[in-house]
Amino acid sequence: MATNEERSRWIVHGERLIYDNRWIRLGLVDVEIPDGERFEHHAVHLDRAAIAVVVDDQERVLLMWRHRFLFDRWGWELPGGLIEAGEDPMTAALREVEEETGYRAKEVEHLVTYQPMAGMVDSEHIVFLARGAELVGETTGEIEADLIEWIPMSEVPGMIARGDIWTSGTLIGLYAARERFNGGRG
Repeated sequence: MATNEERSRWIVHGERLIYDNRWIRLGLVDVEIPDGERFEHHAVHLDRAAIAVVVDDQERVLLMWRHRFLFDRWGWELPGGLIEAGEDPMTAALREVEEETGYRAKEVEHLVTYQPMAGMVDSEHIVFLARGAELVGETTGEIEADLIEWIPMSEVPGMIARGDIWTSGTLIGLYAARERFNGGRG
């Protein structure tokens, strides 16, 4: 007898790449669903991303006030970015923190790995927790944020409720960090 997993599993017969550049790959996947129907389904492939929740000994989190052009919307975000080919995810997270904020994170550990839109998009996000950081210089590269601030963790729920924190990586990272600090007690 088939398990529930086996009864609902889609079969992939292949994928045809229809668009490819440095940032995104779009494919048509030949799939067969459990009832035997077979069709092409779009699949978006993005490089993996590394994100860091950097918290200091005063229970403040390092956040950046950023504008996102696609939505013409501002919000507070955690530092992070794409993992370069061959780069270790933790190394990428540390690099992004330093490039985007000028801080060098300390005592880093894996927090959570997730897929933000699992139905059609492959874009693994790996979130790390850093306890402590020291300012080592100015931000480098393109301007990433208008403000970089240490925000008390106690203010985060209100910021989320107001919509000042709205991106998936930041939400998941902050919720996971809160769980880690509370020992899974919510």
